[in-house]
Amino acid sequence: MNKTRKRVARRIHTAPGIHFNGLVRTLDLAPGQVQYHLKRLCSSGAVTDEQRYGRTHYYPPECNEWRRGALSLLRRETAGDIVAVLCEHGPTRPQPLADELDVARSTLEWHLDHLVEQDVIVKKRDERNHVTLVLVRPTETTRLLREVSPSSPTRMVDRFVRLTDRLLEDVAEE
Repeated sequence: MNKTRKRVARRIHTAPGIHFNGLVRTLDLAPGQVQYHLKRLCSSGAVTDEQRYGRTHYYPPECNEWRRGALSLLRRETAGDIVAVLCEHGPTRPQPLADELDVARSTLEWHLDHLVEQDVIVKKRDERNHVTLVLVRPTETTRLLREVSPSSPTRMVDRFVRLTDRLLEDVAEE
């Protein structure tokens, strides 16, 4: 394995769930170069790739299904923030969570649906059909959250999406 390919593999092993653009940014390599080495790493079984929610994420082969799903979401700022609040405060209702994070309810629900789909959280309903959000694996999720810290460019994209959602919500209310 050549030096560049080892660098790509090492980055994936230290940041499981990283997506293609994240690799290009952090390794400061040309996209074609990263693509070439990823293809070789995937075909040799040194790393695995998985398409989730519009991005291809890369993982060490020993990364299990639950961890892959959780990491792909926790690397998104809003999903990570949702999980961080649940880790800190415990079970929480959706509206106070949306208010605390200053996100549109539709944005919150998009992330919640995916977090539920990946078995990171569960929506529990009480006798009056009110939803409370609960972490499925709080200890493991807290550990993963500590491993994941979104890069500045990722945070900027997520913040732009939030701003756009708020602007569109304001226009719809008028």
